[in-house]
Amino acid sequence: MIRQIAGGVCAPKGFKAYGVHCGIRKNKSKRDLALILSDTRCSAAGVYTTNLVKGAPILVTKSHLSDGYAQAVIVNSGNANTCNADGVGIAERMCSLVEEHTGIPASDVIVASTGVIGQQLSIAPIASGMDELVRGLTQSAEGSSAAAEAIMTTDTFKKEVAYSFTLGGAACRIGAIAKGVGMICPNMATLLLFVTTDAAISPEMLQKAVSEDVKSSLNMLSVDRDTSTNDTFCALANGLAGNEPVTEEGHAFDVFRKALHAVTSKLCRMLASDGEGATKLIECTVTGAKTLQDARLAAKSVVCSDLLKAAVFGADANWGRVLCALGYSGADLDTDKIDVDFRSRAGVVPVCRGGAGVAFSEELAKAVLSEKEIYIDVGCNCGDSRATAWGCDLTYEYVKINGDYRT
Repeated sequence: MIRQIAGGVCAPKGFKAYGVHCGIRKNKSKRDLALILSDTRCSAAGVYTTNLVKGAPILVTKSHLSDGYAQAVIVNSGNANTCNADGVGIAERMCSLVEEHTGIPASDVIVASTGVIGQQLSIAPIASGMDELVRGLTQSAEGSSAAAEAIMTTDTFKKEVAYSFTLGGAACRIGAIAKGVGMICPNMATLLLFVTTDAAISPEMLQKAVSEDVKSSLNMLSVDRDTSTNDTFCALANGLAGNEPVTEEGHAFDVFRKALHAVTSKLCRMLASDGEGATKLIECTVTGAKTLQDARLAAKSVVCSDLLKAAVFGADANWGRVLCALGYSGADLDTDKIDVDFRSRAGVVPVCRGGAGVAFSEELAKAVLSEKEIYIDVGCNCGDSRATAWGCDLTYEYVKINGDYRT
């Protein structure tokens, strides 16, 4: 059984974390440097942005994870360390600072940065903040919370989650922190997500789990159809739970994947609900599609539609925008069989049956779409596959945030 618990990345055995303000950000009340550390070397895996322009930290992290192992994660916010002539050198120096202060080899350090692209990142504030950062490392929930705060950019609240589960009779835990409320499309971007677990799993199977999971979690998330340069999803597994190591597909691997997906899907909802300027979470579930790929294409297209997002912001039950998004999604659909419902805590409003509109109460629809969490249920009625995607409404505040993001 998978059960939600407290603690974030510090919930699993043997993990510590903390975050401080080192001076990258001008606002001294905002933490901007985080560290996650395991007591022992971990199996490690990662997935990164698909943007051809990649932040220097990604290049360094991919190199460090080439052997499938790592032991620490250092992250800064306020500067993406992207498109800088000495970016790789700065990222490598961040890893070396971890080695100097903790003894963990620089080659076993994952490094990530988030913030403004194209601005020079100085190593000086990071170096000056390392003593405080390492002194603050703790296995308590406060450590995870501080680290989650330190990786935020335009996020308005911290994203962290943890679950307990059982593998082969051993009690295991998995936790994570994440950030990213803009530039999340088509796949993951500007998203940073770090998973820790005390489950024992080989690097190969951990990579397989992560690579498969993003297809139904992070890659089904959208805020603004823009793609960043720095998105990074890394997982560390130190094996301190003492379970028989997961080295192949089978029941144990399936259990681990379910626990991992519980973490990532929960964070997807948090990230979507906190989209830049957002006032509402949109969750679209497509059922009855011919294939899983069709279901994913259809669901993602709906949450990406700017017109649909604007309608949800205005609580306007303009369901034709759902059909429009489905029609250009690339999914193989029979448009004469599509059903659509709008749903929230205020009730359910059927708006389309068999590809055609049905009479509904505008008053009830307004009430349904005025809630904070909006569910759009699409029935394709032509197969057995289903998928869920997450997005948010499009508001005036989104333009305001991105109109002066750099300044």
